Amino acid sequence: MRFKNNTRQRKKSIQGLRSFKDSLPKNIRETILKKADIYSKIINNWKKIVGDDLFNACFPKSFKNSNKLSTSCLDIMVKRGHEVDVEYSKKSIVDKMNSFFGGNIVEKVKLITFEGEQEKFKKIKSKGVTKSEHINKISTIKNEKIKNSLIELSRLYKKK
Repeated sequence: MRFKNNTRQRKKSIQGLRSFKDSLPKNIRETILKKADIYSKIINNWKKIVGDDLFNACFPKSFKNSNKLSTSCLDIMVKRGHEVDVEYSKKSIVDKMNSFFGGNIVEKVKLITFEGEQEKFKKIKSKGVTKSEHINKISTIKNEKIKNSLIELSRLYKKK
């Protein structure tokens, strides 16, 4: 690689392939790397920061850095039913995050609830099909084995 003087962006640049990070302007590069670095460290070390109990109940959604108008805020997604546990441990999460990063990184924690795994297993409501319609459709089937198995299945389904 050859060093080349480039007067447009920087004083010196390396000719050839360079990373995306090096091709960005200096002020944009610093802000992108700062935000992305903090959020990626939060995600990678989330279990160490909050512990095993809260790790299963919540995860970080986004991180907003502080600016002149607002304070730094960490958005946490919480499974429904665990809101109280996370609400009571907000202060300890902020303290652990600040001690982990060695400064006043997080000032506020915002909780957002979501439906957990129970949402996938909700009962599917029937579309108003009556018993006689099922029997009429089953009676049109020509194969006796399939017809008998469907009748047994409908009996078991009604019991539940």
